[in-house]
Amino acid sequence: MNTEQQSASKNRLSQRVRRDPPVGETSTTGTAWTVEDAKELYGTERWGMGYFGVSESGNLTVNAPTTRGVQAIEFTEIMEGLQQRGLNMPVMLRLENLVDDRITELNETFARAIQEANYRGDYRGVFPIKVNQQSHVISEIARYGERFDHGLEAGSKAELLIAMSTLPSHESLIVCNGYKDAEFIDLGLQAQRIGFQIFFVVETPNEISLILERSKHWDVEPSIGVRVKLSTKIDGHWSNDSGDRSLFGLSTVQLIEIVDRLRTANMLHCLRMLHFHLGSQIPNIRNIRDGVNEACRYYIDLIAEGAPMGFFDLGGGLAVDYDGSGSTEGHSRNYDLHEYCVDILDCVATSLDRENIPHPTLITESGRWTVAPMSVLLFNILEVTDFQPHELPDPLPEGIHQSIDCLIETLNHITTRRLQENLNDAIYYRDEARKAFQDGKVSLRERAIAENICLTILHKIAAQAPEMRRPSASILSIKDQLSDIYYGNFSVFQSLPDAWAIDQIFPVMPVQRLHEEPTRHAIIGDLTCDCDGQLNKFVGNQANTSTLRLHELNDEEYCLGVFLVGAYQETLGDFHNLFGDTNVVSVRVSSEGRLQFVHELKGDSIGDVLSYVEHQPQEIYGKFRSRAEEAVEAGRITASQQQEMLQLFDESLRGYTYFES
Repeated sequence: MNTEQQSASKNRLSQRVRRDPPVGETSTTGTAWTVEDAKELYGTERWGMGYFGVSESGNLTVNAPTTRGVQAIEFTEIMEGLQQRGLNMPVMLRLENLVDDRITELNETFARAIQEANYRGDYRGVFPIKVNQQSHVISEIARYGERFDHGLEAGSKAELLIAMSTLPSHESLIVCNGYKDAEFIDLGLQAQRIGFQIFFVVETPNEISLILERSKHWDVEPSIGVRVKLSTKIDGHWSNDSGDRSLFGLSTVQLIEIVDRLRTANMLHCLRMLHFHLGSQIPNIRNIRDGVNEACRYYIDLIAEGAPMGFFDLGGGLAVDYDGSGSTEGHSRNYDLHEYCVDILDCVATSLDRENIPHPTLITESGRWTVAPMSVLLFNILEVTDFQPHELPDPLPEGIHQSIDCLIETLNHITTRRLQENLNDAIYYRDEARKAFQDGKVSLRERAIAENICLTILHKIAAQAPEMRRPSASILSIKDQLSDIYYGNFSVFQSLPDAWAIDQIFPVMPVQRLHEEPTRHAIIGDLTCDCDGQLNKFVGNQANTSTLRLHELNDEEYCLGVFLVGAYQETLGDFHNLFGDTNVVSVRVSSEGRLQFVHELKGDSIGDVLSYVEHQPQEIYGKFRSRAEEAVEAGRITASQQQEMLQLFDESLRGYTYFES
């Protein structure tokens, strides 16, 4: 390339960089954007279960079921209430109406299905405390569930104490799972003495001896269940919870051993429940039918052995359709609640009717399904990093490296039919410029020019890629490589641990400006100093995607919500970088449509989280005060400056662990 050609290329480059709009900022539809487009893009009607909508003003709404029908409240009204109460983002928002509605729907759907199928047994729901152990959540479940005698499942002594002190109805069941020592069994037997219906589910053969011993000591006959290990395998993430290698449950050999020991002790009449658990979040209804059919054979043969039985506990597994796809993928399900209930009843009735065995009381321990919709993580966006090319110096420096000349030439000859070649050339010459920089042949400014030109090329290739018939994987991946990073005021590890640990997909979307078209493609980074502290898997309008469409920031605070996080996320969170529990707020919508703030819990202070890791705040303050006093004595600061420092230190100990504006 001669000097005249080089100069012409540079001039054309400067014009191109200034003229071409960044990828993603042009209209994607070609028509005026509406809130219906927002609903389709973010999938609220697919995963929202009718609980979430979009107002004509472009704000997300919660559609709260009440005794007078559904009442819609905009999230912006909720956020205004948070601000008035001095509750900064991030906030874990609990929507109480949804808990009430889920418990009601579960119990009433089973009741209707029982009537339709002429099933001659009852249904009793049980909530596993481990799914969300927060005090206010358990209290609300107990209160809303009282009219259905909805019970609790306890897998530890601590959870049993919660159940014993919280359930208002003695008709509600308490199912004791997990490993049990003498104290655990003693607590349950005492609860049984005062009228609670307690079931001890035997997990291992050794437990039966302890149950019999403590029962004899207190002269209380226990209600015993046995957890069987089915051979049925399930689909989805928790498939290892099922089958022969599942961690929990009794084998057929162990089950016979327990039956014989109960018979020898003249206590076989205490064996009244069959329990099994195929796994959490079962996506395929066929797995459920197969598991129930297999479990029925155990139930039938235990009756043949002389056990009275009467209770059939399916454990958990009722899935949440997190991505709204209605599929057998791990984040979804291919059935609804009515089909779930009908199929279970049909399997049990059909199997037992052949043997003339009475229909048992059915129990499910549906935790995820009950509380997932209840909680929404709200957080604000603090900053955005984009990968847009900057305007280049005009004119470009003389004598630039040959690799930069080649990048200019590549940019000036981009065509749809040669996009793959253009991409290959851009990456090659960019890497040549980087190597020359390492060898000292390219200056820092020149390297910046090379990177900027390459970025411009990538944007142009991404813009033209839809015109290709069969774009390659490398071309399709460019859009993700150029996506923005929106930094959110939250910690993935604290508030969304399953998104990090098991690649759980949660619906994420803005809660305002939904009447505007979102023009940016982004991933979301959190506040932690960890590359895993990000969200890069999202619900899409056709398939799950690696980027989320968001709005360009303006002067208004931009807030996002992460939905369906009521199950496990509040319990499993950790203190990565010492970001603690967020502020928590429970709201209720009255039958007249009024928003009520019924429960507020301040998030952890810095002093709180320091004490969790054995740093005592007062001791830390004392050590810093001594340091500051030494500085005063050495003349490095004045006494008044020392007081300012100590005041700031003390205020920080009492402050929120998250970003405060």
